[in-house]
Amino acid sequence: MDPEITKLQRKYDWTSGVYDFLDGMLEYSRYRDCRREVWKHVHGTVLDAGVGTGRNIDFYPPDADVTGIDLSAGMLRKAEKRARQKSMRITLQQMDVLKMSFPDHHFDVIVATFLCCVIPDSLQVAALREMRRVCKRDGEIILLEYAFSKDPLRRLRMKLLTPYVRWVYGAGFDRHTSDYVREEHFHVLEERFLVQDIVKLIRMKP
Repeated sequence: MDPEITKLQRKYDWTSGVYDFLDGMLEYSRYRDCRREVWKHVHGTVLDAGVGTGRNIDFYPPDADVTGIDLSAGMLRKAEKRARQKSMRITLQQMDVLKMSFPDHHFDVIVATFLCCVIPDSLQVAALREMRRVCKRDGEIILLEYAFSKDPLRRLRMKLLTPYVRWVYGAGFDRHTSDYVREEHFHVLEERFLVQDIVKLIRMKP
């Protein structure tokens, strides 16, 4: 496992106990509407990559066959508890998105909500290629990601928050995911902001 990924795994094992508390205000003021928009496009055999504590579970389509993966055993325990509380069927596995054990062209849809903003820029292409590998040729990959605002005041606030976000989540607002998507020649179906110019939805074919 890449040393940067090992560091992230340890970080999320440490924060798993308080993650939902730390994210609680943003989850209900911002993220839930975004998740709802993401999951309305989902069907069939689905991978929730970076499932975390299972915040997407509320929005799973009832007829979808969902597998959730995450680096952190602590986060997966939270997701398993949430799935039981919601009586939602989901297969959970501890796995690195950079090296998944699934066969080629396995999933109809791959969803990654706020995963790429955690993966360092140096590993993003590898992550996107691995998602492409396990996605069916006529399938779809859906990303929900942060971007730095172009509004000066909003951008300043994000820059001030950056040390905290990096320390707690290992994440950054300055990832270049959209650039890598284009460099890797994914067929972009939709790319638009869901929250101001900071939270972006990207839908693409492999």
